[in-house]
Amino acid sequence: MKNRRLRSTSLLAPTRRTFLKAGGAALTTALAMPYVARAQDKVLYINTWGGPWEEAARAHLFDPFTAETGVEIRTVSPVSFAKLAAQVQTGVYEFDVTTLGGAELVRANQAGIIEEWQQAPYEGGLFENGIASHAFATVLGWRTDKYPDGPKTWADFWDVERFPGSRSLQRYPARVLPLALLADGVAVDDLYPLDIDRAFASLDRIKPHVLVWWTAGAQSTQILRDGEVDMIGIWHGRYFEAEEAGAPVAMTWDDGQVDRAYWVVAKETPNAEMARDFIEFATSGKPLAGFTVSGDYGPLNKAAYEFISEEEAQRMPTSEANYPKVFEQDIANLGVDPSELSQRFEEWLAA
Repeated sequence: MKNRRLRSTSLLAPTRRTFLKAGGAALTTALAMPYVARAQDKVLYINTWGGPWEEAARAHLFDPFTAETGVEIRTVSPVSFAKLAAQVQTGVYEFDVTTLGGAELVRANQAGIIEEWQQAPYEGGLFENGIASHAFATVLGWRTDKYPDGPKTWADFWDVERFPGSRSLQRYPARVLPLALLADGVAVDDLYPLDIDRAFASLDRIKPHVLVWWTAGAQSTQILRDGEVDMIGIWHGRYFEAEEAGAPVAMTWDDGQVDRAYWVVAKETPNAEMARDFIEFATSGKPLAGFTVSGDYGPLNKAAYEFISEEEAQRMPTSEANYPKVFEQDIANLGVDPSELSQRFEEWLAA
């Protein structure tokens, strides 16, 4: 593979980076070393989700980037907006690069805690100083042993007379409220800004039938696979895990809700230029293709599809066949402050 030339870091001012304690005295000592000494060793610190996400990233993004550039990737998990904000405020950096969802990205950019980009590494990839990487969709899944012929729409999910049974939705208002509006007859093109009062009125109707408000992806897979619920709003990758485990399940891409994930660089990190090089690599066609196939995501750089088979693309919300069926969140036009929405949602759940 042709070597990628890293931008020079020689003009960076010497400083110290202090990290949280890690296991082992040797690692603690290494992390306490002056940054300028570690910079000579070409080390980049990336905040990750851990688990299968990091395994896919390690295989297709981190290790290939190291092989091409000589830059070692060290990881810190889980992803934390609070840590990103704190390290920028204190100048004590635990990581250089992280990923954010759309809502967190808007908050981070408004707060001035991420580096600016003058242009995207690929056409259409820049939003609020984040570089779009991959996407996942919240889709409608169900047990075929309970519903051999459906449901097919979010209106069906809300229709407890035609489709009696237990439901599950994610405990995440920015994803749940659009589904509630679709179920109430709002067209996709008219979703944003969200009609918050109408959405909560719709949620009132389904609330008694939602057995589980799931909070972790693995939890959603488990309750669908084991038949604890009959239908569910679930991330598409987690649905496929239940299907591959042999559970009698089905899903539809129709009106699946797409969330984008973005790479960002921590504001004023001394490794900013190295971080940009990594993000350019991670969002280029071949590495991104490998990561999204392995992690069950959809690439946002269309060039990745040159390295993805037709069979693999069938599992992706951004593929040519599936993308017309789904809709994307419009975080910039949500119509309400995300923190206020979260507070109202939690109060509604507790009522």
